[in-house]
Amino acid sequence: MAGTRPIDHLLRRAAFGATPEDLAIYGELSVSAAIDRLVDYERLPDDVDSRIGTNGYLGITTRGAPFSPNTVINDSRQRWLFRMVHSERQLQEKMALFWHNHFSTGYTKVAGFAGTAQGARLMAGKPGEVPGPPGQYELFRQYGLGSFRDLLLAVARDPAMVIWLDGRTNTRTRPQENFGREIMELFTWGVGNYVEADVYAAARVFTGWNLRTSGTLADVATGYYEFIYNAGQHDTTAKTFTFAVYPNGDKTIPARTAAAGEQDGIDFITALATHPETARRLARKFWGYFVSETAEPDAQFVESVAQTYLQSGTDIRATLRAIFRSPWFQSPDAYFARYSWPVEFVVKSLKEIGWNGFSIDSARAALPGMGQTLFEPPDVAGWALGRDWFGTGSMLARMNFAAGLAGNQKFALARDAQPYRATPERVLNYLLERLTPQPLDLAQRSELAAYLRAGGAWTGADAQLQTRTSGLARLITGSGEYQFI
Repeated sequence: MAGTRPIDHLLRRAAFGATPEDLAIYGELSVSAAIDRLVDYERLPDDVDSRIGTNGYLGITTRGAPFSPNTVINDSRQRWLFRMVHSERQLQEKMALFWHNHFSTGYTKVAGFAGTAQGARLMAGKPGEVPGPPGQYELFRQYGLGSFRDLLLAVARDPAMVIWLDGRTNTRTRPQENFGREIMELFTWGVGNYVEADVYAAARVFTGWNLRTSGTLADVATGYYEFIYNAGQHDTTAKTFTFAVYPNGDKTIPARTAAAGEQDGIDFITALATHPETARRLARKFWGYFVSETAEPDAQFVESVAQTYLQSGTDIRATLRAIFRSPWFQSPDAYFARYSWPVEFVVKSLKEIGWNGFSIDSARAALPGMGQTLFEPPDVAGWALGRDWFGTGSMLARMNFAAGLAGNQKFALARDAQPYRATPERVLNYLLERLTPQPLDLAQRSELAAYLRAGGAWTGADAQLQTRTSGLARLITGSGEYQFI
């Protein structure tokens, strides 16, 4: 049945669905080998950016200027969507999307401070193409499956995050609490594990974790923002918390000289990243992202995943490998048990319907109507997930995108459907296998078959295939059943 093979489930969750070419590769592998191929993605080439603007791949829209994903945010969005569709390192992009929501940072505020070109660089600048530190998206790609402790430290020093949560104004005489609060409430162990006094102590920990400029900012080719530990702005006194910071149970970060004060933040980040409650909270978030949004996290799953995380030294790769091999992930009960994010819906549609002659910018432009704009989460808590993605307007936007894409691909769809043209049922079975919606019941299948037969006798002629296959693809992709992954 369409989409119910274990490999289909794996590619919906650990990737963005599959093209026929993807299935040809993964269909030859055992599930265990497929998991390893996804998780150990460094073995695969990362040359997808060189395909942008070439034949056989999604097109881009440049608006009369050179394509510049390092300095133009809509080009940054096009590049990321292009990578989601075409990169062989699918889990790398999938986890970059997860961390983008977890460490929610919005371009508008960043650009409001740094300017539009520098704002795009801060969000998505690619190392080697622009100077200075990597953009935040590149940071997520670099650290996404490594140590969470290292990722958390990199995020704390990320210039976009420093701007987003006002770290640039965090000084010893006026500690700024935003980052200190969110690193506990949203990035690690969550509400209920700290009190307001801890927020103030955390703010003091990060005093002096500021921002500086290098070169001429008006020229993104030479100027940039970067993190600096500003020793002269660090509060050197001891910071005491209501919880243990060190393995020996000590709750106080000791007084240090200004020169050594950056260690305060490193100690605090290490304590949060290695805490059992952080492990459990990440396990619950991974449950929702990879296993199910229709069932509450299984307590045994949470403890098992948390233990893997802690015993591996906060290693995300080891944690995800354990999740994908777990009975919870592999259970048929987890199939189609998650609501697709708008980005996931768009990318899966492109992979399954096709993209010949289609610009990725059309997908980018459709996403805000569905409720998601890359590099622009609504607030520090990220997007509301699950059923909250769906309302009358957002579902209409999904249906309109499905109609536009299917219409654009009608000739290719008709060509591919020719071997099945003998009967409407064969055409229907082919498209259901190709597009992998949640399994349909007999009544739903009958309605779709009736659509193929409407308007006269079925002949399977080219003109009929062009009209009906694209229309059927539109109905399937715009259906409620297609919104589950």
